[in-house]
Amino acid sequence: MDELRQKYLAATADAADEAALEAIRVQALGKKGEISLKMRELGKMTPEERTTAGPALNALKDEINSALAAKRAALGDAALEARLRDEWLDVTLPGRPRRTGTIHPISQVTEEVTAIFADMGFSVAEGPQIESDWFNFDALNIPGHHPARAEMDTFYMARAEGDDRPPHVLRTHTSPVQIRTMQERGAPLRIIAPGRVYRCDYDQTHTPMFHQVEGLALDKDLSMANLKWVLEEFVRAFFEVDEVELRFRASHFPFTEPSAEVDIRCSWEGGQLRVGEGDDWLEILGSGMVHPKVLAAGGIDADTWQGFAFGMGIDRLAMLKYGIPDLRAFFDSDLRWLRHYGFASLDQPTLRGGLSR
Repeated sequence: MDELRQKYLAATADAADEAALEAIRVQALGKKGEISLKMRELGKMTPEERTTAGPALNALKDEINSALAAKRAALGDAALEARLRDEWLDVTLPGRPRRTGTIHPISQVTEEVTAIFADMGFSVAEGPQIESDWFNFDALNIPGHHPARAEMDTFYMARAEGDDRPPHVLRTHTSPVQIRTMQERGAPLRIIAPGRVYRCDYDQTHTPMFHQVEGLALDKDLSMANLKWVLEEFVRAFFEVDEVELRFRASHFPFTEPSAEVDIRCSWEGGQLRVGEGDDWLEILGSGMVHPKVLAAGGIDADTWQGFAFGMGIDRLAMLKYGIPDLRAFFDSDLRWLRHYGFASLDQPTLRGGLSR
């Protein structure tokens, strides 16, 4: 035992790394290690021999384990000391300039729109992006033969064979939020519903996923005059101009009656959009008085309540206000583009401090 003690204590003291220590442990105390084999021989000894050899072998085992643990701790301390020495840093040196994040134009414009309508008493409502066919079409008075319900225009969710439940779609507009909110809150009501929508379209001014904001106001005596005032105030605040002129053109939307598309007077001199001046007109949104069937789908008594609704593309608003030429660039994840068009992380839009600084 004295020879084993001297052998393994010397080997432990000379070990240079963790791998060498593990090899020593296995050689001495593993299943087939020298000390382990000695302990197996206790069964062949007489009781008197076991009384002497047993405690001695246990003491040797404990001594070797303690030596290994101490050496392992010493190696760890040496490694830490070497690392601290090699990674030493002079904290008095000047630091690198801190990089700050950038807010995407879509997020910024959404906040601007929300701030404007909040000032007019509109709250924000949200809903699921995967909608039932009823909420997305039927409740909004969109008939079964309408082109918007074709698979070439709408993303339908896959269904298992034999599943006869109504289909689900990626919502094509945020109008289903209006139905859900009417069912939950009733009337009177003033909300906007910003969010992602999906349609099968892709070119310079259309993408399969884009952003819309829709508005809904319900009360007992609302009219197109109220709608016109709200939209004028919004355009004036959003484009940060004193004077605006809107043109309402008769149109048709299944969920409003009467319906109107809204143009804004502008000029494109020098390739730059100027709102409120010039002889050109630019379409910016659709609107109208809420159809009685839509009110009924939302659980609202159409004989007592009436209201107006409108919808516009957030991406298009961002392109117009900030001179962004291609809608597809919004989704390219190009940091160079974001650094050019993005906004400072603390640039929170307010009507008092300014929407965009």
